[in-house]
Amino acid sequence: MEAEVHRLDVSHTGGDAYTVEVRGHRIRVDQPAEAGGTDTAPTPTELFAASLATCVAFYAGRFLHRHGLPRSGLRVRAGFVMATDRPARVASVRIVVVPPPALPEERRAALLAVASHCTVHNTLEQSPEIGVELAP
Repeated sequence: MEAEVHRLDVSHTGGDAYTVEVRGHRIRVDQPAEAGGTDTAPTPTELFAASLATCVAFYAGRFLHRHGLPRSGLRVRAGFVMATDRPARVASVRIVVVPPPALPEERRAALLAVASHCTVHNTLEQSPEIGVELAP
């Protein structure tokens, strides 16, 4: 059985801005003005960190829901640092899960364990094969 291929399409919209289309949704990316863009949207690197943070939030939220605990007040904060050498890349990402105020103390460790095993985190831990090619 072949694995399902999930597809998206990126198109240039002007300057350093691009639009990503995925399943009928549109996400815009740009670069800050100091990097030559017009700062109309997050950068691809910011969306990379946001992808990890939202995946952690989703897993945490599902854990809370499964256990009949409120998700109200659940937050996830992310910060990243760029590498100072080449190639250009993110050197580190720090994710902080802010649990809902009503979360019982004895559930905190389980929430963190589940949240830290989200799909994006697992992908970063076990790097996928990546192919970049030029269309004919």
